[in-house]
Amino acid sequence: MNKYIIIVALGALSFGMLSSFAKIAYGEGYSPAEITLTQALIGTLILWSIAIFKKLKNGQKLALDWKLLLAGTTMGSSAYSYYLSVSYIPASLAIVLLMQITWLSILVEWIVFKKKPSTVEVGSSLLVILGTILAGDLLDLNNATISFTGILLSLLSAILYTLYIVFTSKIGKKIPMFEKSALMTSGSAMIIFLINCEAITSSTHLDFGLLQWGTFLAVFGTVIPPICFSFGMPKIGAGLSSVLLTLELPAAVFCAHIILGEKVTLLQLLGIAIMLGAIIYLNISKAKKEKVIQNETVAC
Repeated sequence: MNKYIIIVALGALSFGMLSSFAKIAYGEGYSPAEITLTQALIGTLILWSIAIFKKLKNGQKLALDWKLLLAGTTMGSSAYSYYLSVSYIPASLAIVLLMQITWLSILVEWIVFKKKPSTVEVGSSLLVILGTILAGDLLDLNNATISFTGILLSLLSAILYTLYIVFTSKIGKKIPMFEKSALMTSGSAMIIFLINCEAITSSTHLDFGLLQWGTFLAVFGTVIPPICFSFGMPKIGAGLSSVLLTLELPAAVFCAHIILGEKVTLLQLLGIAIMLGAIIYLNISKAKKEKVIQNETVAC
């Protein structure tokens, strides 16, 4: 069990550190469009290579669902919005705002699927919003690091990521993990290219340095996390997995502080603690509720 906990945790930590390294790449002259497209293309190539190799080894055909390709466009547009927001605001603030997926997913389920939120979900959502205000230092109106454009882009990324989560939970359930990831990453690369077609085709930064950054971000952001999650999550269950995924937030803030030198105050740490506590409590409550429902079903 401990081994699988570590594997899932490593996947979450891998996701968390990406924004800091993307910001370093911007300092070397590369744009969010170049970084996200290169990451998506290299990630797609690696995932398709793994998927095809596994199928050839087992003598099977690829399982394809082209709806996943369309769903992948939400993943790509979310990643691009997120990386673009990091060029305007601190990486630590960007990840805090991205964590709004907690209450946004509840809101989407209420509006689209008519699933009324429980008292625990409403309370947890309010605590996440409170924690966000503190963690993002949004009470300081004179804070020069706060960009309205960056905040909007990061919130847009959270909305798109929420749609991505909803789509992936509803479609392609029978598609093996690598085919599913490869299809969605293909859709991601397509939408990023379409959004930035003119800028990409006229770019003068298509060099070895960009290839290095794209490969690094693809390995740690597109390949390693899905592999870790696919191996570890079935062994430890959805409840514990959801809790471990919250490690992405402190990992991103820690990396931003150590690598980029971004200042983190005690009030911000309190906000992060409130957010993590609310998210963890919400996921534990959901896991307990699902377990009760499963036990009742078995008993019947």
